[in-house]
Parts: sequence; structure tokens; C-alpha cells
Amino acid sequence: METEELNGKISTIKYARENDIPFLGICLGMQMAVVEFIKNVCKLEDVDSEEFNPYCKNPVIHIMEDQRNISKKGGTMRLGAYPCILQESSLAKKLYKKDEISERHRHRYEFNNKYRQICEENGLRISGTSPDGLLVEIVEYEKHPYFIAGQFHPEFKSRPDRPQPLFVGLIEAAKNRIKNKTN
Repeated sequence: METEELNGKISTIKYARENDIPFLGICLGMQMAVVEFIKNVCKLEDVDSEEFNPYCKNPVIHIMEDQRNISKKGGTMRLGAYPCILQESSLAKKLYKKDEISERHRHRYEFNNKYRQICEENGLRISGTSPDGLLVEIVEYEKHPYFIAGQFHPEFKSRPDRPQPLFVGLIEAAKNRIKNKTN
């Protein structure tokens, strides 16, 4: 992916975060939300994803450990449905109305847990994880009316008559924003 394209995504995420515009990040969108947050809120320098900048000082998104030594990548990424445990009183749990969900994945890069503490200290909540707590599945910015991002692809399981909760929440947040701006 081109640097300008990634910078555009990061600028858009920053604008949404700073202006209380509803935001839903999906897979790369979640990864870029983490990059944006750590750059602009946590104030770390040389922040990126190893996928796009393998030599950055702060690789907040890195290749999954079981992918590190694979030279032929075809068909080796994290694919399929995986369980996710939702934190109490999180936006994710409010939306899904469950303690555990299952969503489909298609990626080989993950949130780097070395940056978990700095994220949470600055307001980016890790609200969904793998059952063992090692893989970050969902992040949300607590100081925002609707800023949530998932490492998975909710569109894979969404249907016109059964939209995934993250999409329903996004639409509701957009409607509330319009309503509040006109009042």
C-alpha cells in the first residue's frame, strides 16, 4: 500500500477521533487506528506497522509470531472464525449483548502487546481479546461517542436482515450525531 494512502487513512482517523465523528475500523482500519492513536495521543515517534515499515522504531502492529518464519505466504494467514471475549461495560459488549462473540479473520499482522499499557493509560481501551487474552481483537476510544475498531471482518457475517452489531452501532451513532447537530 502506498505511503500517501496510509497517511490519508491515518489523517481521516485522526479527524474522526478529534471531532467526535462516528468511526468503525475493520482489520487494517483497526491497525491504522492504533498507529494514529499512538502517534498523536501517546506522542511516540516513528510509529508504524511492520507490514509497511519493517524498520520503524515503534512497530505497534507486527507480524503474528507463527507467521515470522514462513517464506511462502499463500494460504498461511489467520483465516476463519475465532472467539473473542468482550470486557464488561465496554461499547463492544453493549453492542453485541454477549460475553463472547465469534468473528471471521483474514490477516497476518496483529496489535503488538508491548504497546498495550501505553494505549490503555491514554484512553484506548482493549475491549475484546482472544480467550487467552493474548490477541487484541477490539479497541475503542473511551472519550469518543463511537470510536471502535476490530481486527476481524464483521462484514463476512453480516446480512441485510441480520446486520452485525458494529454496523448497527455505527448507523445509530451517525443518526445521533445528525440529530444532536440539528438541535
